[in-house]
Amino acid sequence: MSVSFEINAQPRTDTGTGASRRLRRQGLVPAIVYGAHQDPQMIALSHNELLRHLEHESFYSHVLDLKIGDQVNKVVLKDMQRHPARPFILHLDFMRVSQDEKIRMTVPLHFVNEDRCKGVKRGGVVSHTITEIEIVCLPKDLPEFIAVDMTEMELGSILHLSELRLPEGVALAHAPDPDKPVVVIHGAHGDSEEAESA
Repeated sequence: MSVSFEINAQPRTDTGTGASRRLRRQGLVPAIVYGAHQDPQMIALSHNELLRHLEHESFYSHVLDLKIGDQVNKVVLKDMQRHPARPFILHLDFMRVSQDEKIRMTVPLHFVNEDRCKGVKRGGVVSHTITEIEIVCLPKDLPEFIAVDMTEMELGSILHLSELRLPEGVALAHAPDPDKPVVVIHGAHGDSEEAESA
């Protein structure tokens, strides 16, 4: 992994809605870190620092360095609550990771060579059914994204969940339907209907 993220946090003891509101007025975001057979710990982070990190897609599917005082925790972001109408982060959940314990994460799919694939060159239209998948792997094997090479896809082609090429050490997390389409290349209306029936 070429990118690394360090987040500075401070412990907090106050709980409840009023305490969270006070933190937010100070430009801080309440959060909790849990997992790795340790007690949960309540923390607060700088809202501005968080916004800078969140600009990077890989922040969401990366092992992060969470610094609380002198202690550095290896964590992943498990949940984030945003304000429904304003550009504010309300709360974060981080999960500690252990190098020898597998984790379950959602990672994005990156569709490679989409505009140059055979089906698009022949006038096809690409339809993405899935743009992210849930995987299981050790922290050291966690990919920032899964690349889906579309170069050889023809008109009417359908790539299914079970056909994704996953990096070594990475597995799908109990896929509900391995035959679920990930990406389809539709042609004209007739071709589109034919691909769907296939």
